[in-house]
Amino acid sequence: MAERPPFGFGPPGRPGDDDPNSGGQGPGGSGPGGQNPFGFGPGGPGGGANPNQFADALRQFADMLSYTGGTVNWELAKNLARHAIAAKGDPSVLANERAAVTDAVRLADLWLDDVTSFPSGIRKIEAWSQSEWLEATFPVWSSLCEPIAAKAVDAMGSMVAIDPSQLDAADVPPEMRAMLSGMGGLNALQPMLRQLGGAMLGGQIGTAIGELAGDMASSTDIGLPLAAEGTAALLPSGVTAFGEGLSVDISEVRLFLALREAAHHRLFGHVPWLRQHLLGAVEAYAAGISVDMSKLRDALPELDMTNPEEALRDALSGETLFRPEDTPQQKAALARLETALALVEGWVATVVAAAADSRLVHADALAEAIRRRRASGGPAERTFATLVGLELRPRMLREAAALWEGLDQARGTDGRDALWAHPDLLPTADDLKDPDAFLRGSDSTELDLDISDLEDGENPEDGENPESGDNPQD
Repeated sequence: MAERPPFGFGPPGRPGDDDPNSGGQGPGGSGPGGQNPFGFGPGGPGGGANPNQFADALRQFADMLSYTGGTVNWELAKNLARHAIAAKGDPSVLANERAAVTDAVRLADLWLDDVTSFPSGIRKIEAWSQSEWLEATFPVWSSLCEPIAAKAVDAMGSMVAIDPSQLDAADVPPEMRAMLSGMGGLNALQPMLRQLGGAMLGGQIGTAIGELAGDMASSTDIGLPLAAEGTAALLPSGVTAFGEGLSVDISEVRLFLALREAAHHRLFGHVPWLRQHLLGAVEAYAAGISVDMSKLRDALPELDMTNPEEALRDALSGETLFRPEDTPQQKAALARLETALALVEGWVATVVAAAADSRLVHADALAEAIRRRRASGGPAERTFATLVGLELRPRMLREAAALWEGLDQARGTDGRDALWAHPDLLPTADDLKDPDAFLRGSDSTELDLDISDLEDGENPEDGENPESGDNPQD
C-alpha cells in the first residue's frame, strides 16, 4: 500500500472514487471523503467552501502566523484561558467576600504561630475571581509548560522534512508540485508549521488552564508557588465548590482552606531554596518528556484550512502525545518531583491538623477531602496532565504526613522544621516508603542547626558566602 502523501496532498477527487458515500471526493479532494490541507480540489482554493467561511479561515490563519513572541503563542493561550473561564461564568468577587477571606486568612495565620517555627510569610491578602487567578498565576504556568510545548512545536516542524525529489513519487497535483519544488519542497513549510504548532499548543494549554481555574480554591492549591511571593489568596467560588456535599458550614471550610494557604506561605517564605527546588523538579521532569511522533502523525494527517483553529484543537484530543522517557535520569527526576510535592503537602497537612485541632469541628473530614482531592485530581487537572504529560500532584501523601508527625513527636516543632534548612536534610523517596527507619535515624543524630538562620533569609545553598542570601522579608 502506497504511503499517504504528507498532509493529504493528492489529486482532486472524481465522481465514483473510493466510497460512494464520500460525496464524490477522494482522499485528496475537498468533500466529506477527505479534506485536503489548503482547500485544493474542484473549484480551486477552498474546495467550493462558502466564500465567507473561507475568508474567516484565512483571517484565522493569518492571526496564527502573526505571532512573533516566541516558540509558543502564549498570548493566544491566555486569551483562550479567559474565554474558557468566561464561558462557565465568573462573577466578580463581592466586597463582603473579600472581607470574609481577609478575616479568615488573618485568623488562620495567627493560629499557625503555635504549631510551626516559621513566622508568617504573608504580606498581602487577596480574594480572587477565576480570571484574577489566571492573571496572577499565568507567568508561572507558561514557564512550566514552555519546555514540553517547545518540543511538540519542534516535532511538528520536523514532520514536513522531505526531499523535493520525493514529490514526484507522491500523488501531488502538478501545479502544487511545481510550486513546492520551486520553494525547496515541503521543507519550506517548516517555519509556517512551527508557528501553527505554537498556536495549537498555546491554545490547548490555555484552554486547559482555563478549565483548571474552576477547580482552584487558593493560590497554592496544587502545592506549587504560582502567585507572587507573600501574596495569600482564596477564590470564593472555589471555596464554595470545595464545600459542596461536605455538610460543613462555609465559614469553617473557608478557615480550613485559609490555614492551608497560610501554611504554604510560611514554608515558601522562609525556606529560601524551596521555590526554585520545586519548580526545578518540574522542569527536570519536563526535560525528559518526549513527543510520540507516530501519534502526532496520526493526529495530523490532514489540516482542514476552512477551520484551522478547530482542526488544530482536534489534533491533540484523545490520547496523549507526550510520554516520559524510560531512562534512569527520567525516573530519578520523577521521584524527585513526587517526593518534593509530597513533603510540602505532608508538612502543610501536619501543621494544619495541629492548628485546627480543637478549633474546627470538622477538621478531620476536611483534611480527608483534601487528601482525596490531591491524590486523584479533578477532571480539569487530568485534562492538563494528559495535555502536557505532567501530573502536578503528590503521591504517598499519608506516608509524608506520618513522617512529619513522627518528627514532631520525636524532635519537637523546632527540630521538625529544622530539616528544611537544606534539601540534603530532607527525607528521600525511600524514607517515605519506610518512615520508621528515618525517624530512628533522626533520633540518634544531632543536627547542629539554628532555625533562626532560615528566619534571617540565609540560603544554605550559597556555600562559602552564606551572607549573600536574599532576605525574603525585605
